[in-house]
Amino acid sequence: MQTVPNHHSSLTTWLDHLMSIHPTEIDMGLSRVSSVAKTMGLTDLGQTKVITVGGTNGKGTTCAMIEQIMTQAGYKVGVYSSPHMLKYNERVRVAGIDASDQELIEAFCAIDKARGEISLTFFEYATLAGLVIFKQAALDLVLLEVGLGGRLDATNIIDADISVVTSVDIDHQEYLGDTRELVGREKAGIFRAGCPAIVGERDLPVSVAEAAHEIGAQLLAVGDAFDYIQHDDSWDFNGMSLSLSGIPIPQLPLPNAATALAVIEQLIPSISEDVIYQGLLNAKLTGRLELFSKAPVVLLDVAHNPHAARYLKQRLAAYSGHRVVALCGMLKDKDCQAVISTLDDVVDTWYFTGLNCERSASADLLVSCLPQGSIGYPFESIVQAYQALTNNICDDDVVIVFGSFYTVAEFKNLNLG
Repeated sequence: MQTVPNHHSSLTTWLDHLMSIHPTEIDMGLSRVSSVAKTMGLTDLGQTKVITVGGTNGKGTTCAMIEQIMTQAGYKVGVYSSPHMLKYNERVRVAGIDASDQELIEAFCAIDKARGEISLTFFEYATLAGLVIFKQAALDLVLLEVGLGGRLDATNIIDADISVVTSVDIDHQEYLGDTRELVGREKAGIFRAGCPAIVGERDLPVSVAEAAHEIGAQLLAVGDAFDYIQHDDSWDFNGMSLSLSGIPIPQLPLPNAATALAVIEQLIPSISEDVIYQGLLNAKLTGRLELFSKAPVVLLDVAHNPHAARYLKQRLAAYSGHRVVALCGMLKDKDCQAVISTLDDVVDTWYFTGLNCERSASADLLVSCLPQGSIGYPFESIVQAYQALTNNICDDDVVIVFGSFYTVAEFKNLNLG
């Protein structure tokens, strides 16, 4: 019988334990986690406002912008997100500070005591730990980033005051379905009766609107309840009560900035322009078109599905006239062919790498996804790939490191900065 860690165990020991105790990494359903949450009194966060953010892409950036604007406005905010980039502690953040090892360990101990004979997944433990820490912190606002889908995701045990779907595209087909209509219905499962359901997807699947109607949620979709327009170096937002013009272009994706403002106007209709501008200026997120170096330009991006690849391609258009070199590592359960094909006509040379995880696609597999005539080189590790790449670039080139959270994390761990 496996020994359960305790208060004196390290966070690493706890995380290794949590990875080993449930038969499958992903086990969709709310009955187990909901039962434990009720036992612990976590399903009601009292006066704390809760915003649950789902979507195929853009969840993290939307949360980051809402967090910064609300913090700038003087509110105490907690954020639960996944996956982490470098440290597990990144998944739970209170007032801009990642949870400490000891806070997480104490939360895990409390969960283990409360669960009895109920088996929980790694992600369910993580979600409950975030709720434990948030409840103790007495926050004004909690942002819950959905891990997978929405309807059956562990974050959905909490009734959100505002629900958000940032985008809808095909990913995780084995769990969410293989059409946008099916994916949309799963993501709309976070909506609640009588509460705002904000959607930042212009090409809205019918299933999302149908689900909002069936649930009785107040659907507020881009192009209807709010909209935005981009100019050369600024943008305008027009919502139900909030209208702004000449907003500086944020570092993070503009569709997500507009979605974040649609949330903000529901929370603080009278918020000042200065607070919004400063919040958007402060919002950054690791691995989202992150500028790693300037000569040559090295960009890091976690894009790992076709929707994200299309957005990345748009952003790379800013570097027209420069040679673009890609360092790409992906997971084998992603649509590697579609991602690589989407970006191939803006990438001049590909360096493919395997990743240090069981789900990694081999570099040879990624090379085979290239259209005929494109140039790609396979490497077993990101170290080897980057060494080869650096021997063949100049300061005027643009390097994009992308394909997975694992790819960006492994690159950052090379300690090149």
